[in-house]
Amino acid sequence: MSFHARILVIDDDENLTKGFARALEKEGYAVDIARNGKEAVEKCKSNLYHVALIDIRLPDMEGTQLLTSMREASPEMVRIIVTAYPSLQNAIEAVNRGADGYIIKPVNMDKLLSTVEEQLNKQRQEMKYSEQKVAEYIETRAMELESTQRRSLD
Repeated sequence: MSFHARILVIDDDENLTKGFARALEKEGYAVDIARNGKEAVEKCKSNLYHVALIDIRLPDMEGTQLLTSMREASPEMVRIIVTAYPSLQNAIEAVNRGADGYIIKPVNMDKLLSTVEEQLNKQRQEMKYSEQKVAEYIETRAMELESTQRRSLD
């Protein structure tokens, strides 16, 4: 991993959050924990996270509701739903609300780590593509301005 991605784990199960934190930190990630949706939104407003692991059932809201709030607070963040209550309905709702992944509890840590890394790689590629497009636009716009200036001087 070329940079230290920041991951927010949102779950009210203390044992699960500690287990996730240990596994992720061992891989070099910086991990923060939120126990409910409100705390997660507040943390996203004041911190940059690359990934959020979101429990589908939180004390104050459904994880699928949190997906929308988090997208508004941090649009580029990868959001992965983690659930002990898998169903076609909540999987569809999660995808429709912007989930980038869906993991079923009990969580296989290898699967969790590979999903996180896969999503981070995708995120890096998208950022690289966006930077390339911005550079191309600036270059094209600079050439247009130079051409306009030359014509006005002639």
